[in-house]
Amino acid sequence: MVILDISAASWTGRVRSQNEDMVLVDNRFIREDTYQTQIVLGREDRMMIAVADGMGGHNRGDVASNDTLRNLHYFFYDIPLCLNISEFNEAMAGWLNSINNYVASKGRADEQFKGMGTTLVGIAYYNNEFYSLNCGDSRLYRFRDHQLVQLTTDHSLSNLKGDEKHTNVITNCIGGGCNSSFIDMVTMTNDIMPHDVYLLCSDGLTDMLSDKAISELLEGKAGANTLCSAAIEAGGIDNVSCCVITIK
Repeated sequence: MVILDISAASWTGRVRSQNEDMVLVDNRFIREDTYQTQIVLGREDRMMIAVADGMGGHNRGDVASNDTLRNLHYFFYDIPLCLNISEFNEAMAGWLNSINNYVASKGRADEQFKGMGTTLVGIAYYNNEFYSLNCGDSRLYRFRDHQLVQLTTDHSLSNLKGDEKHTNVITNCIGGGCNSSFIDMVTMTNDIMPHDVYLLCSDGLTDMLSDKAISELLEGKAGANTLCSAAIEAGGIDNVSCCVITIK
């Protein structure tokens, strides 16, 4: 049995006109809202927590993130609870291909959705295993023993080239003109420890707050809404969303 304390928040920020981010916590979708809960996981349970960042500068990123998380929720909670690690990875890769095609086809069918896309980062608990999931440049961090460590790799030009000029250019996403997408999946089960804190976030948080600032807030037991508020106070130039998960 594992107990998780979870807080989530998603806000528009100071500059953007609408919130293109969305957060999924189990059966709850969060946008322009905050949420707190505790989840107890047994061997037969399943859980999905994810952050989707609708692509800024593209039409209807809010629709892309909404469609992606709702589709993910439907798919994940409908698959049989008997797949091994390899089969689950294969199932999620199939889902990614399906949702990428769906978002892209929606853009081809209606001009208002042309080019829309979203990132996705998450933690899944399935068949007594924890997994990280990543497609794009939203991030998963672990805070343990006063140290903040990024667990995901940004799918971006800046990461590939080491060039800060390309900070906002992503190389992998759902929709957004990508003919194909990929998802990084890593089994986390053996590395999770009591008192670990995991942070899922859109780049609206990390563009505004340094790792040091985030570490100091997590050291002070800050929840998701406090982190988002700090990013908005620091400028809030993008939508900002995050989820803080504490292992009890």
